[in-house]
Amino acid sequence: IAHHARAWAVKGFFMAFMLAIVPGGFGAFIRGDMSEVLSSPTALAMWLITFMFMIDVAFATVGYVLTIKPLDAHIRTANPFAAAWMAALICYPPFILMGDGGPLDYHQGTNGPDGWAVWFAGHPILLSIWGAALVGLTGIYAWATMAFGFRFSNLTHRGILTHGPYAFSRHPAYLSKNLFWWLAVLPMLPANGDWQDGVRNTLLMAVVSGVYYWRAKTEERHLGLDPAYREYSEWMARNAAIPRFFAWLGGSRRPAAAPGEVA
Repeated sequence: IAHHARAWAVKGFFMAFMLAIVPGGFGAFIRGDMSEVLSSPTALAMWLITFMFMIDVAFATVGYVLTIKPLDAHIRTANPFAAAWMAALICYPPFILMGDGGPLDYHQGTNGPDGWAVWFAGHPILLSIWGAALVGLTGIYAWATMAFGFRFSNLTHRGILTHGPYAFSRHPAYLSKNLFWWLAVLPMLPANGDWQDGVRNTLLMAVVSGVYYWRAKTEERHLGLDPAYREYSEWMARNAAIPRFFAWLGGSRRPAAAPGEVA
């Protein structure tokens, strides 16, 4: 009974959220001024970013709707740990902490969510490079959702993914999303020149990234109850590029498994 209650709570909460934001994302995409999009690297990047987020939300919405066993998209288990629910819910309305005016709002004193376009205005090469990086990160974020097919949802176990971006990172969506925020907002560069705003926003952005690290660890704790995920996680730690890179940064060297060896 507790499992079914948690599963329906996940589906009800997140499906309502997704259905609420789908129209806005679609509207923003189709309202794009194509003459401007095709003549400005900034407008092109923002239009493509909007498109990627629209694709992400569309796939996520389908995932919450189609939680049915005939498609092998049913919820095996919903996360039973309170910390996981807390870490996830503070990232979404009405509980969100990093929204405008919230305790973790890192936009105050910056040029807003598109601060990069303001800072690099008048420098088309920099705008093109930065915009391409942001589009790439958004593409990875959308790819991480699309890789689930019909099985995407927060706070649930609906099967273990090992393909797509999950062959490179256990948490490609969180990693790409946070890198996107850092590069898009540039919280360390205050619009008003007040270095204190820059320090505060950088610290708040670091806390937000910490929240997503916390989310990742609570998800690993839940999925780790499945032996298949433990095997995948250990293999990733020993062989995947991004976990090995972070291990190297932390001073930990893990030898790669030999071909055919199960790490």
